[in-house]
Amino acid sequence: MSLASERNDIELDEKIKEQHRIDSLNLLLYMMLLITTVLTVWMFKHRRMRYMHETGLALVFGLVVGALIRYTSVPSAISHVEVKAVSHPTYNGTLPPDYLWYHMKRKRDPVGPLVENRTYAYRLTGEVEDLTGNQFAQQATFDPEIFFNIILPPIIFNAGYSLKRKFFFRNLGSILCFAFIGTTISAFVIGGVQYTFGLLFTYKPSLLDCLYFGALISATDPVTILAIFNDLHVDVNLYALVFGESVLNDAVAIVLVTAIENYAKLYATAADGFEAIAFLKAIGLFFYVFCSSFLLGSVMGCATALLTKFTHIRDFPLLESSLFLLMSYSSFLIAEAADLTGIVAVLFCGICQAHYTYNNLSDEARVRTKDFFELINFLTENFIFSYIGVSLFTFPKHQWDFAFIGCAFISLFVGRLLNIYPLSWLLNLRRNPKIPLNFQHMMFLAGLRGAIAFALAIRNTYSVGRQTILTATSIIVAVTVVYGGLTTQLLLWLGIPVGGEAEEDETTGLNQMQRTRPPNATGARDNPEKARLVRLWSNFDTAFMKPLLTNARPTLLETLPMCCHPLARLLTSTQQLTQDTSNKYDDDGEGFLEGDDASLHGAGGDSGSIHSNGRQMTAPDAAGATSPPPAASHM
Repeated sequence: MSLASERNDIELDEKIKEQHRIDSLNLLLYMMLLITTVLTVWMFKHRRMRYMHETGLALVFGLVVGALIRYTSVPSAISHVEVKAVSHPTYNGTLPPDYLWYHMKRKRDPVGPLVENRTYAYRLTGEVEDLTGNQFAQQATFDPEIFFNIILPPIIFNAGYSLKRKFFFRNLGSILCFAFIGTTISAFVIGGVQYTFGLLFTYKPSLLDCLYFGALISATDPVTILAIFNDLHVDVNLYALVFGESVLNDAVAIVLVTAIENYAKLYATAADGFEAIAFLKAIGLFFYVFCSSFLLGSVMGCATALLTKFTHIRDFPLLESSLFLLMSYSSFLIAEAADLTGIVAVLFCGICQAHYTYNNLSDEARVRTKDFFELINFLTENFIFSYIGVSLFTFPKHQWDFAFIGCAFISLFVGRLLNIYPLSWLLNLRRNPKIPLNFQHMMFLAGLRGAIAFALAIRNTYSVGRQTILTATSIIVAVTVVYGGLTTQLLLWLGIPVGGEAEEDETTGLNQMQRTRPPNATGARDNPEKARLVRLWSNFDTAFMKPLLTNARPTLLETLPMCCHPLARLLTSTQQLTQDTSNKYDDDGEGFLEGDDASLHGAGGDSGSIHSNGRQMTAPDAAGATSPPPAASHM
């Protein structure tokens, strides 16, 4: 080996070592932010302080660290070479290329005549503002695909896996109305207001940009409010409405963004306009993407249930937990690879895993999966809010259009107003009990923005319009998350009772407030939202789906007619046949409404308390510690 080659290897080793050091410092930065957040949250819980949720603390700490990186770090020189694109038949010069090939010619030896040709590939990472700027600040900005492919899936899956399905399905009609109709109203109102006042902005947005912003910013994430609801034991109907809307409207907002992008592809034009055929196709694609993603996630959840039922993998809890995790994450990747929406798929996969697969898992795997996803949810959600704070100072191409940002807050207010109050009025025409006005006020104020909106905004920041949208979204998330700490005062001002779920009857699962609830005018207890479709599905689920997919009783031999018994025996496991008949179904204390329980509680009734720490739903006791999960109910 020549002396020149050895010298080059040494220099490359030093470059790699320096890059590794910067990457390690970058990761250490976020680890220290999370450690600081955890310790501060402990102090807040220890002293019974509810001024700010952990996500708000993570964001504030991120802002401080981001400012320090931006204004106090010593710049380090980055070697760069200016290149110009040559003509190429597949490159039109309007968009940056995905890869650059740098052809380099050099002598193998300074004194020799031989020339060595080498080609190096450089991948597009984004636009550079300062060629000799702070390298550490530039490294603190992650690839947006990391958010969508790694960080978001466990957050969304945990929302479905920890969902308290009794309370969710008792209010299903209202939740679907707010999630689908309300989110759509909000998206188009926000987009319309932004477009109407576009003349005031430094950047004149197109109609599609405004609708894109309206769709992504309509994804609510009221983690702060839900955590305080849980601590104060707020009425479960209010909790279920706020939580259920936030879970489903994330999925709806993402599919709306996809539909708007599809409309833009179908009707690509430089001037603003409207094309009816492209609009109808976009609507069709909206329903196709949502329904296909829903079916894919549900099928993956049911497939996992069948695998855990008809194999003896439960004898090896580590393998069982690994299969559960891999099958769940695969639902997200398959949906994304099929040009569907992985967030919708993984959400409904989580619901199916909790409803069916959980029953087949060993006790060790049940505890492991619940604890694992709760832990990952906590860390990833706080990481995102830390990153939002840091990126407000380190992201290289923020567009600070204060007119756009100010108008965005106004449009959010108007969109939420036209979402909650008109739909509540329509629902109250048939709903029993009604959604009271103070609940409507609280739902209006619960429209905080969070991880989903930010992740959607940061995916594409190459144009000035998208950079403006990212900056506005980051500011809105920061302001609304911090404002969520006022929830306790809002509950007092609105006169919403708290502490009503403190006592719970262990034998019936009804709390004292519910058991003493007086009958209504017809002589029966409140039976809100008699969701006929939910009850029909519940009967089908009990007779066919649970016997097919779980090891619980009754079996298909007991629910199917005699002519189907050969098939039923094939689909019934040995463990299911030997199961104690008194243990009919174990669903972590959850399930759909069935029999007398449904008629007693109704769709908006209450059976115990809903618990949440952000999206995960566990119950802190009086001392602030987490209490064990409730005993499984027999259905």
